[in-house]
Amino acid sequence: MKKILVLVYSLLCVSTLVIAQEVDSTQVVIQEPEQTPLEKVQTETDRLSLIVDNLSKLKISGYIQSDLQFGQEKAALKVGSPKADSETSFNRIGLRRGRLKFAYTDLNLLGIATGSAVVQMDITEKGFGLKDAYFTVTDPWSGWITLCTGVFNRPFGYEIAYSSSSRETPERSTGCLTLFPDERDLGGMLTFQAPKGHALNPLKLETGLFAGNGIKQETDNKKDWISHLTYKQSLDNLQWGLGASLYLGGVYQGSTKVYKMSGKDFVAVNDAKVGDYSTRCYYGLDGQFLLESPIGMTTLRAEMVAGEQPGALNDSKSPNSATLPTTDTYRRNFMSYNVYFIQDIAQTKHSLVLKYDSYDPNTKLSGDEVGLGGSGKGDVAKHNIGIGYLYRMNNNFRVMAYYDMALNEKTKNIADYNSQVKDNIFTLRLQYKF
Repeated sequence: MKKILVLVYSLLCVSTLVIAQEVDSTQVVIQEPEQTPLEKVQTETDRLSLIVDNLSKLKISGYIQSDLQFGQEKAALKVGSPKADSETSFNRIGLRRGRLKFAYTDLNLLGIATGSAVVQMDITEKGFGLKDAYFTVTDPWSGWITLCTGVFNRPFGYEIAYSSSSRETPERSTGCLTLFPDERDLGGMLTFQAPKGHALNPLKLETGLFAGNGIKQETDNKKDWISHLTYKQSLDNLQWGLGASLYLGGVYQGSTKVYKMSGKDFVAVNDAKVGDYSTRCYYGLDGQFLLESPIGMTTLRAEMVAGEQPGALNDSKSPNSATLPTTDTYRRNFMSYNVYFIQDIAQTKHSLVLKYDSYDPNTKLSGDEVGLGGSGKGDVAKHNIGIGYLYRMNNNFRVMAYYDMALNEKTKNIADYNSQVKDNIFTLRLQYKF
């Protein structure tokens, strides 16, 4: 009996010790008092407010352009498939652009600065493509300096950054499409501009380093420097702006055959090496003028670009490939300019558009000189005269009718250009913007 009592006592001691250890190692949960109905409503309101605040930082926008195009037999339409051999004049319908843009803005990024991120895609029946992918951060101390890095519009001139959803013509000028394919590039840029309200706010400098290969992956060790200095001013019924641009870069030489102009002939460059770079240098000036009057808004825009452009024998287009070039290099001096005139009809929703643009890839040659001395199709100058009509039904929907008359330099030495090429295009566009 005594042994049993000792055993029971021992078990009681052990149980007491275990319970004491569990109490010491476990936090005591104290049940909070139940919220009142008013407190529950306030808690839910705070939660919803946080969700709305986060959603307000994200903006989704975009636009869709549906085109019906008619082209002459040599025209290169922007929608549909190329012309079949059995067709003379032809027409195509398709989506020229289907843009979807996501922009996220945080006024207090990481607790120190204002920042934003943008991703824009182009979705048509031809496929899916990336247009923009970049982020910006503005310094929190002065607000004067903004860093932008990723894939975005090159800071050169006015026409590049002017959105296709706002532009009064179906496409940009020939010079812009040739010198700046895709308009965008991969790089980093600093923008210097005083905050709104400051006396120096109208003045802005954008400057940065870029891959120089459009939106394709970078393929060489060379970086291009691009800068754009602008000044804009707004009065009661008048707005105007001026800009100057500079592009300093190079183009990879894919062979040892590099040519430059000497008089009216292309001559070989001595000691040219594969992997060296030919100078790519542009100078640009641009101006904009808008006047509001009883006859409606009058808009005049002009831009000029000149400089040195390396290219191939039959093409002077800038690099825009995922692989390094292997073709021979031809160095040329070029001249490009465009002029836009847009007249709104009084206070209606209708506008008339006139445009002239010109691109001369080789200013040293003209007419029948082209095709001699080692020159070719890449030296033929091209001009365009455009006449258009716009109807803006509302902020979302608009209609465009535009006829583009393409003119080319004629030379008896190149079969395709011994007469005027039949490549005019008429575009009927419906656009919805959201």
